[in-house]
Amino acid sequence: MLALTILGNNSAIPAFERYPTAQVLQMQEDIFLIDCGEGTQMQMAKYKIRRSKISHIFISHLHGDHYFGLIGLLTSMSLLNRTQDLHLHAPAPLEKILQMQLEVASTTLCYKLLFHPLTAEGLILNEKKITVHCFKVLHRIECWGFLFRQKKKPRKIDSDRARIYEIPASFYERLQSGEDYVTKKGTIVPNSEVTIAAAPPKSYGYCADTIYDENLIEKIKGVDLLYHETTYLKGNEDKAAARFHSTTLQAATIAKKACVKKLLIGHFSARYEILDEFLTEACSIFENTDLALAGVSYRI
Repeated sequence: MLALTILGNNSAIPAFERYPTAQVLQMQEDIFLIDCGEGTQMQMAKYKIRRSKISHIFISHLHGDHYFGLIGLLTSMSLLNRTQDLHLHAPAPLEKILQMQLEVASTTLCYKLLFHPLTAEGLILNEKKITVHCFKVLHRIECWGFLFRQKKKPRKIDSDRARIYEIPASFYERLQSGEDYVTKKGTIVPNSEVTIAAAPPKSYGYCADTIYDENLIEKIKGVDLLYHETTYLKGNEDKAAARFHSTTLQAATIAKKACVKKLLIGHFSARYEILDEFLTEACSIFENTDLALAGVSYRI
């Protein structure tokens, strides 16, 4: 299971008790932080997100509302005597920015910060249970989206059925990979007779700040949950285009054409206090849409 918790859902200016972009994706004990706008630490404390469990941080681009909270978080982790390595995946210029901030403050982190520059689309993380790919989105500056995919889980052994067919435990690993069992007499025991299919792997697509861009469709096609920015309502399409952002209808159209299962919209402009119309407009195109609301966890 994957679970996404929203920490910040506003665009450049904090307003109406909404913070800039930040969210955490949790898979069992691992936590991935996606973007880190100002106020992220306060939101983590409020919603009981444990800093120590964050293993990887992904920064989409270097507009302040997506990373101005990062240096504070990194130094707090050091003050709290973090020992485990921390991996940071971000546009290359961020490495020098962080080095300068630490140097002028005469600060040395007590843990190892491993910087992974985003330079090309493709696989950026390959772990036992999950992969992460990055892809380009079309914004005013270099900007990246992220695709998180769980790896396919092995089939579960039905131990009672396996014993009936006298299948040795030494063969169980091969059963989990889908292999049939052949008895000493040459009888084939179909894999489906002694195993149970695991739940299908889940996926999450994060489209950071972007203009309407149908090139995204193939990159996030069929994901279980898609986050797409919707800075403006449909009446501000010209403003959205001029600032390389999207509207409600544009985000919903991408979700529909990509055949995703669920759409989450956020990055709301500070000009809007009430968000109900965002949901109404998006649902008119893609019904299975939710607002990205701070403190809410969305199970994937």
